[in-house]
Amino acid sequence: MDKIIFKELRAECIIGTFEHERTEKQPVIFNITLFTDLQEAGKSDDLKDTVDYFTLQQELLTFVENSSFYLLEKLVESMADLCLGYELISKVTIEVEKPMALQNVKTVALEITRTKYPSLFRNSVLKPVTSFFKNLSKKDV
Repeated sequence: MDKIIFKELRAECIIGTFEHERTEKQPVIFNITLFTDLQEAGKSDDLKDTVDYFTLQQELLTFVENSSFYLLEKLVESMADLCLGYELISKVTIEVEKPMALQNVKTVALEITRTKYPSLFRNSVLKPVTSFFKNLSKKDV
């Protein structure tokens, strides 16, 4: 799987649970890996065959800078949803750093990975199928 990577995408937003965090924007830094197939664009040299990462970057910055979440987890989950809304992106990994989160620590970071069709691999689609086969006895086969 091919990747498009944003390294150290910087923004400021309202993030946190403390009173001072609810009134003053804080810096956040993102490393975002977009999993996609770049082969067609590599052959065609046409923007329509790839992810328009300039537009996606602008959408992500606008979203982050206008957000007001309590938890980094909610912020990155929402960003992952935005990325997966792009037709050609099948998976995304987002690492976020909040440098001003704790004293005596350079930064606090968390990372998530999300796929476009997670329910296929959790339980909603495949669970009935796997249950069916588990319930079959050898004599039924």
